[in-house]
Amino acid sequence: MGSRMAVRLLSAGHSLSVWNRSAAAVQTLAAQGAQAQATPADAARGEDIVFSMVFDDAASREVWLHPQHGALAAMRPGAIAVECSTLSPAWIDELAARAAERGVRFVDAPVAGSRPQAQAGQLIFMAGGAAADVDALRPTLAALGGAVHHVGAAGAGARLKLVVNALFGIQVTAVAELLGFARSSGLDVDASLAALRSMPVMSPAAAGAAGLMLAGNDTPQAPIDLIHKDLGYAMDAAAAASGNAAALPLTAQAQQVFAAAAARGWGAENLVAVRKLYA
Repeated sequence: MGSRMAVRLLSAGHSLSVWNRSAAAVQTLAAQGAQAQATPADAARGEDIVFSMVFDDAASREVWLHPQHGALAAMRPGAIAVECSTLSPAWIDELAARAAERGVRFVDAPVAGSRPQAQAGQLIFMAGGAAADVDALRPTLAALGGAVHHVGAAGAGARLKLVVNALFGIQVTAVAELLGFARSSGLDVDASLAALRSMPVMSPAAAGAAGLMLAGNDTPQAPIDLIHKDLGYAMDAAAAASGNAAALPLTAQAQQVFAAAAARGWGAENLVAVRKLYA
């Protein structure tokens, strides 16, 4: 995701300093005009806007706060730190506070969309932060996405993104289960899906997932391991907000399905590979 976003920024004429844990990814971007840097701090130093797109809280913490090469300590006051990863609200709240201590503006701006949308510049941003900071980012985000929704203060983007991913994960597991039921019942699943697509009961996201399932297309876009992680963050955040450890029972059931798929060795496959549990 991050590499595809970087290519979009380069194509739009932005100057770019980049760091990635993969040296090959950095060199690929350098060949397209980016300045390769050895550490997150080197990439962030002197820049007006610093983006991060990583897997989880631990990776984000290392990028921003590593004691030797963290990006945040290298940023100048008034610059904007933008965290686009899907992370826990607890960590985002901590990161926002650490940024404020340094006089760095902070926006959490996770995205709806996956690798194809990143490549096409069609991501949808859910931005949490001060309105002025979000507005300052809009010209840059225009190269990456079709919409920027300011959804509240810092941390609001992270929370809404977990709502989005939980809703999607629940739909994907339901579609996998019910297409398996249709097949085992003797229905023509292609004809059944065509009928379902004509009905309001099936969302566009569910229809898209169903199409990938029937095509057997498990090319990673949102891998099973990633959605499993996101559902865990959603459950933890809901428990913290409500005081109820079982606040999201449907989300918990969906996470168990993804856990079962990961246990079969499918964690790196696209989330629609959960259909194989019902084959």
